Amino acid sequence: MTGIVYKSTGSWYTVKSDEGNFVECRIKGKFRMKGIKSTNPIAVGDRVDFELEENNDQITGVINTIQDRKNYIVRKSVNLSKQTHIIASNIDIVFLLVTINNPPTTTSFIDRFLVTAEAYGIEAILVFNKIDTFDEAALDEQLFLQYTYENIGYQCLRVSAQERKGLDKLMFLMKDKVSMFSGHSGVGKSTLVNAIEPGLNLKTKQISDSHSQGQHTTTFAEMFDLSFGAKIIDTPGIRGFGVVDMEKEEISDYFPEFFRLKDKCKFNNCLHKEEPKCAVKEALEKEEIAWSRYNSYLKILEGDDEHYRTDIYDEDRKNSDKSRG
Repeated sequence: MTGIVYKSTGSWYTVKSDEGNFVECRIKGKFRMKGIKSTNPIAVGDRVDFELEENNDQITGVINTIQDRKNYIVRKSVNLSKQTHIIASNIDIVFLLVTINNPPTTTSFIDRFLVTAEAYGIEAILVFNKIDTFDEAALDEQLFLQYTYENIGYQCLRVSAQERKGLDKLMFLMKDKVSMFSGHSGVGKSTLVNAIEPGLNLKTKQISDSHSQGQHTTTFAEMFDLSFGAKIIDTPGIRGFGVVDMEKEEISDYFPEFFRLKDKCKFNNCLHKEEPKCAVKEALEKEEIAWSRYNSYLKILEGDDEHYRTDIYDEDRKNSDKSRG
């Protein structure tokens, strides 16, 4: 039988068969030994082949094949003995939820996420959430970020789950697609999914006052069928987002505004650092490229992932402020 993985809890996988039945499945042990450099050999969104088995009058399944993935999105795993953690696979569109101060989403985090989406060929849209909570300073910052990313070519949405603003456009973009919502804990992913599809009743929690960080409410990625012909993958909140499996020479290719200037650099292997006659640095000096983006690029180039994962907000936040000032 063939189906799609809808939920992964580490050892068991909920698979929806092509006939529409949900079956709890486990995997054959050999999957764990195939050199998959990942903490999870099977991810939500995977198409798999499985066989039914009967245990104590309960029908379960055994997954024996993972079909080729169209794409997937990964982050560096906190388990350092493995290389990556696959968040989800076979995604048509990913919505990165961004909040200004409740909790803050740094430009460094946004850029790392966008670079990963570019690298794996997934369309990414920025969703500025909680616009109903903005004071004048927050609104100014949000509009500045929107201007920055729309200039690059990224689509941006402004939504409020509480006041149901912007939901129609979001739902239109989701229709007939497999979408993924991602972002820090506390940015309102579950609340937004509940606003789009009230019957799901996903758990939500308040922001932790002491750290302005969200508390994890989703512990495992899970896919849901929505009533208007869409599928949504709800994911755990991501704190750090280390970039993986990229050569230094290719990182700038995943910054679209850098890639467009690549042919104008004097050297075809230009890293846009100390090289002379670099078109990217010239554009930067003319303020045609955002300094926050260039700072993010340098951090990724330098492999500053460990620091990034341990210090979630403060330094990136300060650098974002400096780049705007």
